[in-house]
Amino acid sequence: MSFQTAHAFAFSLATTLMAAIVIYRAGDGTLSVTPASEYDGDEAAIVGEIDPFAS
Repeated sequence: MSFQTAHAFAFSLATTLMAAIVIYRAGDGTLSVTPASEYDGDEAAIVGEIDPFAS
C-alpha cells in the first residue's frame, strides 16, 4: 500500500477507534497500520503515527 493510502487508512482507523495508530514498514517493504498499543516491532520501522487526541 502506498504511504498516502496507509495514512488515509490510519487516520480513519484512529478516528473510529479513538486510539493512536502506527504506520510502519514491514520486513518485506510494504506499509501497514496497527494500534500503537499493539505494536511491538522495531522503532526504526515506524514511518508515522496518528494520534486523534493531539491538538
